[in-house]
Amino acid sequence: MAHRINRAIELLEQDQPIYYVGGHTGHVLTYEQGRKDAHTWADYINVGMEHGSFDLAGLAEYLRGLVDGGPTRSGHRTPTVIVEAPVNGTDEANIRYNAWQFRQILGRGVHGILLCQAESADAVRAFVESCRFPHQSAGVDPSLPSPVERLRGATPSATSTRGADGRPLLGVGTRGRGSEPTAAAVWGISPEEYLERCDPWPLNPRGELLLGIKLESPEGVAHCDEILAVPGIGFAEMGPGDLGLALGYTRVPRDPYPPEMSEARERIFAACRRYGVAFLEGATPENIARKIDEGVRVISGQREDTAVAGRAHSKRTMPV
Repeated sequence: MAHRINRAIELLEQDQPIYYVGGHTGHVLTYEQGRKDAHTWADYINVGMEHGSFDLAGLAEYLRGLVDGGPTRSGHRTPTVIVEAPVNGTDEANIRYNAWQFRQILGRGVHGILLCQAESADAVRAFVESCRFPHQSAGVDPSLPSPVERLRGATPSATSTRGADGRPLLGVGTRGRGSEPTAAAVWGISPEEYLERCDPWPLNPRGELLLGIKLESPEGVAHCDEILAVPGIGFAEMGPGDLGLALGYTRVPRDPYPPEMSEARERIFAACRRYGVAFLEGATPENIARKIDEGVRVISGQREDTAVAGRAHSKRTMPV
């Protein structure tokens, strides 16, 4: 029996690696494809809207097909669906101006969003806040004026925005009411319950929303420690394609990486360990055991045989 709506989170809570399918472009977003993908071998489905079409109507139909084709063999209503958003996480202003993308994507009923080109902690903090409803308080700066105080014109004071553990504190969530009936129907819960459960994990232990970031530029790598300290991020990756391109490699570097990319990987991986963020990386059947033992917990590669080998190595018991 499923214990969560989001299968990927349920597995990560068990320290089990998760495997995804779906590239940066070309995912067919139709009702019929959703019915077919309801029993995918993967733990989650990546929908690439960074470079693929920003097709929200198709996404809604695809999710409807997943629901009608389910439940999964693991007992979940649908596989987890995570969308790569088109906006780049280069700076806070870019995120604030484009927060409508997150509202639209989440409103269709997906289970997570991947932010590409994350380059600053302020941008990532704005990303997390844009995906949260304002009544959620986990990780929010307690020195901020209360809603009643804000009604009376109070503004935030220049107090510290860091908690006792030194990690940044968040501002109030900015996602508005309105899409919860549509999204809740996909999740199979009431709109009221959706308002409580659509919150980032592991920041909110009961949250069912999985947020990820790509660190795929020299600037992102340089600031990876402060970026990954932002609460609300569930997984992160070094993007070898764009990072490699920025470093002059027109062909995507693969493991073993060139020395400067290997150094970047270690910096990002170390920060993920420090802040309890799952690290995403590609793997093959030949190296999956080594990657799991090293601590990689989100696996790309699009190959079912990699997942078969990895699940055997980690002694997974949840049905596929």
